[in-house]
Amino acid sequence: MTAPFRTIASELALDRPWYRVRKDVLELPDGEVIDYYVSERPDAAITMPVTPKGEVVLVRQYKHGAGRFTLELPGGVIDAGEDPTDAARRELREETGYTGGELHDLGAVLEDTTKNTNTIFCFLALGATRTDVPVLDATEAAGGVTVQLHALADVPRLLEEAEVQALSSVATLLKGLQALRHLR
Repeated sequence: MTAPFRTIASELALDRPWYRVRKDVLELPDGEVIDYYVSERPDAAITMPVTPKGEVVLVRQYKHGAGRFTLELPGGVIDAGEDPTDAARRELREETGYTGGELHDLGAVLEDTTKNTNTIFCFLALGATRTDVPVLDATEAAGGVTVQLHALADVPRLLEEAEVQALSSVATLLKGLQALRHLR
């Protein structure tokens, strides 16, 4: 199947360390020509850490794009040349001080197929234990990251009551719950 749009031209409209925006000039099937902006985002890894006591490790922090504090799973950008599994382990340790014992690959999701290019790699970490203190970057530290433990049984309620709203966290929690049913 071929793309229904034809790219006539493409140029970088914004180039910053954490954010790149590409402007594509597209010809639609009916011949109309439009400008279309695409966010060239790096891939990311996100982890659903579960402690030996059956608690899920979540982080609450201020997210400027949403303009509020959010409750999410730990995760972040995969560095150039880094394996998604290694990034998942690194982000979990940096943001929470926890390390996961048994790491399960839950597959990947596309964040926003309309305008973003990145893939989110999802993982389940069983036997997560606190082994260190968080090592936060400047925005995480300024955003007041707090680590919270929630009973695994409370995860459906957190989703139903929209306590967790970030799409990558919602998808990973749903994938993690499904995987746990199959692992038992």
